[in-house]
Amino acid sequence: MNIKHTDFSKGSVSSSILKVSVPMIIAELVNLLYSMVDRIYIGHIPGEGSQALTGLGICFPVISLISAFARLFGFNGGAPLASMALGEKNEEEAKKVLYSSFMLSIITGFILTSAVLIFIRPILYAFGASDATYPYARDYLVIYSLGSIPVLVTLTLNAFINSQGFATVGMITVLIGALINIILDPVLIFIFDMGVRGAAIATVFSQTLSALFDFLFLRSRSAVLRITFSGFTLEKKRCLKIIALGTSGFVMGATNSIVQIVCNKCAFIWGGDLYVGVMTILNSVREIFSTPINGLTSGASPVMSFNYGAKEALRVKKASNFALLSTLVLSSAVWLLVVIFPRQLALLFTTEETLLNAAVPALRIYFFGFIFMSFQTAGQQTFVALGKAKPAIFFSLFRKVIIVVPLTIALPYFFGINGVLIAEPVSNVVGGLAAYLTMRHIVFRELSAMGK
Repeated sequence: MNIKHTDFSKGSVSSSILKVSVPMIIAELVNLLYSMVDRIYIGHIPGEGSQALTGLGICFPVISLISAFARLFGFNGGAPLASMALGEKNEEEAKKVLYSSFMLSIITGFILTSAVLIFIRPILYAFGASDATYPYARDYLVIYSLGSIPVLVTLTLNAFINSQGFATVGMITVLIGALINIILDPVLIFIFDMGVRGAAIATVFSQTLSALFDFLFLRSRSAVLRITFSGFTLEKKRCLKIIALGTSGFVMGATNSIVQIVCNKCAFIWGGDLYVGVMTILNSVREIFSTPINGLTSGASPVMSFNYGAKEALRVKKASNFALLSTLVLSSAVWLLVVIFPRQLALLFTTEETLLNAAVPALRIYFFGFIFMSFQTAGQQTFVALGKAKPAIFFSLFRKVIIVVPLTIALPYFFGINGVLIAEPVSNVVGGLAAYLTMRHIVFRELSAMGK
């Protein structure tokens, strides 16, 4: 039986967002367990946990880059286009967008796997590896890169499942893989004594199962938009449209990768392997708390896209405002939690006293002003949901490349290793306010004119 997609132009805007975002937040938190469980178990390997965790942290930029391509073809690229097409009652175009995004993710996954396997040694040393941490980073990344195709496919297709209003299905898809990963990790890492290789194998196997589930759902009669191979081809114009809109999300992911590279390198220069390990903990804690914030704005995205396509200007405004207010509440709670319980958060990833003593003050510095990230995510996602690629791309670059990278390099000359940490809160304040205020000026003026 064919299930109709959700009509986001009816009912309460906040209820529509929560209906999509709550399962998405759960799904993203569960999805986060893939890498988070790896880090938790690896950080507690007897005798070598600290070095192994640092080696895994060096792989983060590559993992972030692979995820960035999923944003390019799925969440920020194809999925909003498909939602707008559904709002315009153009179901055929929405199906073509889905097919194109699916094929692009497979092709890109193959290219990324080949590139990592060929250049893995220079990549890891450029990203901050030392002779002590390189073997751990290499063992993990070689196996993880072999799973690039299923990782890209599951992240891309999940965006299309959510954009049709099937957020619960998207959550179940991720849950299946994550639970298997949680079970396999300790078995392969400790019982079979495979260390970081066991963690990577568990992750790739689990992501492959999730990708298969996504694919089967989007081939079934339950989905409105189904993957169909007959009659569809990769058309250059449509692919370029997907890439143009998705570039903002890709830039966000890619610039995250660049920032991680620069932070790891500067942390190694100013603090050695110890502070590369600290950066791994900081990034891990940040991912935990950023996930519900991103989930809320992700839930607002299909609501804004659909109503924008349906010319419902007031509902678009309400969705954008709700995204900001709800994330402000969440980010305030996160900031308070980090200030009060930094040691407990660091203990999730290590019990080594030297690493703990360095991580606790670093957490307080790094998360200062975290509340301003709400302005960045709300402004950025409104631009993306309405198909405004250029300002979305600019503010991705502005916060990360123009603010964070230069400050990360320059500030340590004045503040030592703390300078690496200070760059992040400065970018949160400046970049977040700039993105949101500009969005209000551009988008809300257009919506006001549309509503007349």
